[in-house]
Amino acid sequence: MSSTQQQVDHGVTIEAGLETVFELVADVARWPQFHLSAVHAEVLHTNEKGDLIQYWSLVGDSAVRTWRTVRRTDRPGGRITFAYVEADPPATEIRGEWVFTELAQDRTRVELRHHVSAPAGADLRPLLDRIDQDAKEHLDTLRDAAQRRAELDELVLSFTDPLFVAGSIEDAYDYLYRADLWPERIPHVVGLAMTEEVPNVQFFDMDTKGPDGSTHTVRSVRICLPPNLIVYKQISLPALLDAHTGHWRFTQTPEGVIAEARHTSTLKPSALSLLGAGTTVGGARRYLRRLLSANSMSNLRLAKAFAEERADDLP
Repeated sequence: MSSTQQQVDHGVTIEAGLETVFELVADVARWPQFHLSAVHAEVLHTNEKGDLIQYWSLVGDSAVRTWRTVRRTDRPGGRITFAYVEADPPATEIRGEWVFTELAQDRTRVELRHHVSAPAGADLRPLLDRIDQDAKEHLDTLRDAAQRRAELDELVLSFTDPLFVAGSIEDAYDYLYRADLWPERIPHVVGLAMTEEVPNVQFFDMDTKGPDGSTHTVRSVRICLPPNLIVYKQISLPALLDAHTGHWRFTQTPEGVIAEARHTSTLKPSALSLLGAGTTVGGARRYLRRLLSANSMSNLRLAKAFAEERADDLP
């Protein structure tokens, strides 16, 4: 059967060092914090063929697509290659590469290339248009994150709060998975409308009450990977933030479960005055850490109580 080949090339010059730029691409777990459509990415396993990575990405604000690639990273050669495990129809193969070239000490050229194969006569226009748009958005995000690295190091707040649960991992997970029940279970959640059209992919609009009595509405997407992980990303954000991602992770131990809440938030510099005139980034970080930690620890304690009430009594 005859086939057709298409190549889609994009490039950008970034005012940042090669190692900084390379690392931002290689560390796929960080993409959701800086790239608008990225929800979650994780390395499933690594062997001599490379890294098997699964990605989840937003389509609009109410759907998620997921795919897997095999990636090989060549740091000395300044290259990252990838190939889709299953190509999106009508393509029969999608592969590509990131190529990094140092132009000067703090100037890097990045090329992103996609190679698409399909049966002769296949209409590749919708797929190529999507690849074109995604590539442009990724490169724009990469340039912004790399060139603002020093500023973002100050604006991004990331922390994890753990709690031991003397109960089953399934019960602890289920309490936080059932977000549709949060308004009746969690005091600071006053309303929540959730959809789960695809199993374990949740979208919800949540109304929460702040310490001052004010109500805030945010829209989030969650990827649920039972019974160990629930990853979330806020799609619509509080006025103070440019990004907010995180997870609930559940780790089995011989004695019970370690449940943890993780938050990664990017402060919006122009909104600091919402916390009062003269508020500094440091002051906003302290405020945000107190607020987010208080809420998530409250949720973890409720999940702990739920799971421990259902735990079998010790002999």
